[in-house]
Amino acid sequence: MKKVLITGARSGIIYPVIQRLKDDYYLYVTVHTESELERIKKLYKDEKNIECLKLDITKDVNKLKTIDVDILVCNAAIAESGSLFEIPIEKVEDNFNVNVFSNLKLIQTVFKEMEKKGQGRIVIISSLTSKMAIPFLGSYCASKAALSMMSLIMHYESMLLASKIDVVLVEPGLYRTGFNKLAFDKKYDFMENDSFFASQIELIRKSENVYLWLFERRKLNSIVNKIYTAITISKPKFRYSAPISHDLFAKIINLFH
Repeated sequence: MKKVLITGARSGIIYPVIQRLKDDYYLYVTVHTESELERIKKLYKDEKNIECLKLDITKDVNKLKTIDVDILVCNAAIAESGSLFEIPIEKVEDNFNVNVFSNLKLIQTVFKEMEKKGQGRIVIISSLTSKMAIPFLGSYCASKAALSMMSLIMHYESMLLASKIDVVLVEPGLYRTGFNKLAFDKKYDFMENDSFFASQIELIRKSENVYLWLFERRKLNSIVNKIYTAITISKPKFRYSAPISHDLFAKIINLFH
């Protein structure tokens, strides 16, 4: 039974993936905080193939040196929002620390053990926002663009090795999990009080609500299928994305930039 370690497994799109994997794989399901850990322990208390762990990828990566991992799924991420002209630089640093630097350190740590075994798979969950310039979401978009590019480079580099280690990128579009709404709303903590865009705040808020209402997918099946395939298929492609409409939209928008 192959062992899969999944970060950022609190909820969202990863929960139905876990439900599909749990009978055929041994899963290390990890979350960021003690309170989240208690919640998922209750959620999976009757599952013999699921082990719940607290793993803050900004601090606890060295814990993984003692865990045997066949497949790593990098799903941990945060999203900060706000105009790049005024977002506190600490928020941008946090965004890149979690989404880029800590994920890379995690990958490097697990990769060393995979290389010793001569095989493994690294599935990196990025985002289609890596291909889209979304105003007031620049910090998140830029961090995911960096993660996607690093994934492609690691894919090419892994092909030069004797070891059989797959690097697979998954780029979800917008799905209604609560993550996107929370991300958009974060900026109002500081932009409502003192902003270059103070006179336009309500228009921005309404426009974002309409954007989410129009584009967020309510059903998760399309992206769950892609993540499941990226983890389980014997010969994966490098890149999986869903929904198709969001991927096409991103490509069309980029033609005009």
